[in-house]
Amino acid sequence: MNLYFRLIWLFLWRMRHCRRIGFLDTSVIRYRALPTDCDINFHLTNSRYPAFMDLARTYMLADMGLLKKFLKLKWMPIVNAAEFTYIKDIKPLATFDIETKLVGWDEKYFYIEQRFVSERGLHCIVHVRGVFVCQRRQVPIETLITAANYHGPAPELPAEVVKWKEFLQLKKAQNS
Repeated sequence: MNLYFRLIWLFLWRMRHCRRIGFLDTSVIRYRALPTDCDINFHLTNSRYPAFMDLARTYMLADMGLLKKFLKLKWMPIVNAAEFTYIKDIKPLATFDIETKLVGWDEKYFYIEQRFVSERGLHCIVHVRGVFVCQRRQVPIETLITAANYHGPAPELPAEVVKWKEFLQLKKAQNS
């Protein structure tokens, strides 16, 4: 339930006070691990990471100045795959930042890196692959880039994302 309150807070307050960042810049949003976010091991439960990440990606779009535009176009983001690496736990009541950055795209997907960071260091790093859809059809990457008013070259995907992409292709091929 507290994630609904965080979502409402995001729409009503935080988006009005977000920074304006470039299309390839890093968006940062801060949260606190409430006791209701934690499990019996007294740390942020694994199921909360994706929920916080959804909020952080929404905030990134607002930081970029694209959220209202994409909502008007009825473009909805869909996660296709995510890869998590947990490094150290986040304790109850600890504050942490989620650093969200678009690291690149290919002919079909965009790729985002999200990092959970606190004063104790890096807690988790996640790579997310996704698309935007409108009326059940994928919005072409070129259309998305144009709507974002980005005119630079596509960044080179990080090596770990390239390997992950190859792994996802292999999984798909073996399970078709």
